[in-house]
Amino acid sequence: MTTIADLTSGDLLRLYQRQAVSPVEVVGDVIARIDANRAINAFLPIESDMVLAAARTSEERWRRGAPLGRIDGIPASVKDNIWVQGLPTRKGSKTGDPAPAPADAPAVARLREQGAIILGKTAMPEHGWIGVCHSPLTGITRNPWNLQRTTGGSTGGGAAAALLNLGVFHLGTDGAGSLRIPAAFTGVFGMKPSYGLVPVYPASPLSVLAHQGPITRTVADAALMLSIIAAPDARDMAAWNRPAPDFRGGIEDGVRGLRVAWSPRLGQQLALDPEVEAATLSAAQSLAEQGAVVEAADPELDRAGELIRAMWWTVAAAIVDGVPENERSQMDPGLLKIADRGRRYSVKDYIAAYAARAELHQAMLGFHQRFDLLMTPTMPITAFEVGQEMPHGGQFGDDWLNWSPYTYPFNLTQQPAASVPCGLSREGLPIGVQIVGPLRGDQLVLRAARAIERVTPFARLK
Repeated sequence: MTTIADLTSGDLLRLYQRQAVSPVEVVGDVIARIDANRAINAFLPIESDMVLAAARTSEERWRRGAPLGRIDGIPASVKDNIWVQGLPTRKGSKTGDPAPAPADAPAVARLREQGAIILGKTAMPEHGWIGVCHSPLTGITRNPWNLQRTTGGSTGGGAAAALLNLGVFHLGTDGAGSLRIPAAFTGVFGMKPSYGLVPVYPASPLSVLAHQGPITRTVADAALMLSIIAAPDARDMAAWNRPAPDFRGGIEDGVRGLRVAWSPRLGQQLALDPEVEAATLSAAQSLAEQGAVVEAADPELDRAGELIRAMWWTVAAAIVDGVPENERSQMDPGLLKIADRGRRYSVKDYIAAYAARAELHQAMLGFHQRFDLLMTPTMPITAFEVGQEMPHGGQFGDDWLNWSPYTYPFNLTQQPAASVPCGLSREGLPIGVQIVGPLRGDQLVLRAARAIERVTPFARLK
């Protein structure tokens, strides 16, 4: 018996073509399951009537044999810091502008043009300031594997929605790991594409650190989604703005002959859970068993932590300082604390960090002359308690970037990086392995991710 909650985009499109299932049935099922999973708190309120109206229009197109595009009738969600015409962009903040966005962001526009049905907005921490998912606006978003654990963030709502198949395509952002952290904690596939591949508008305050990309249950779904959202949009002056390839092409080609570096600690003294290390090493070994040449090697990224703080924290200060002082009491105390740290940096400090990214870029250029891909754990730990900024135990100090040391270096270098599920811990919590490619090597990252998925199918909630 076909269960809508189990279907991929490819499954749905084949069923639509045969008129074996309709977009109205699918969207109605998704809306019902969003409502049934309110305890997860993945979504902001859904405008059900508008969504179902779009589904009826899609159904009629399929009945006439004239689908609008490649993904007509596929349900999708959008993180609440990305414009969706007619919906507010609150960014997890009570102080966010309640006015509806005047237009779709580029990636949302491309999804709609190809027939996707936008379900609504997914939850995030205030202004995406941290790698977990709770906010003054929407409260706590919970991990479906264990409701007492975090989804990670900041694309936490999108990750939970992807795991439960509350929609097939989920659009998120990543400024220091915000797609990959929740992908690792929830056991889904999350990818930060090369900077500029997916056009962005309005521009993020994080500037060159900020990427938009897919978070999905399968690599193939992400590849199809990326093929669509990478299409040009003149509003982004930094975008490549050239025709997007079909990123599904070649993802089944395997990894034979690829040179892969395995770096469990990035050459630093990083705390790493033994279960996470074992599972991610096994994922690297699975590529070796498929013909890749896997070798232990560490890139030179020692300054990454220093640079990300100089850039990220100053942006946090600018965001908070842009809110009227009498409204700041409504903001997350953690964000206010990070803003205080950001005010210790000068414009000179920010510019110096911005320029010093070139050192990391040069280091990775040399590294990729030796290796096609780099593999690391995505996270050093599994999902910890909800509502907390830091895991218990104190080994990571008081700064959340300390418990996510593998993700932010590749925002600084702007390279494509993805988190791929690679098993469960003894507690039944997901573990993710990170695959990093050279700039513009997005297709290679997808190919390696698919190789892991093929031999280690991603775990699903029963």
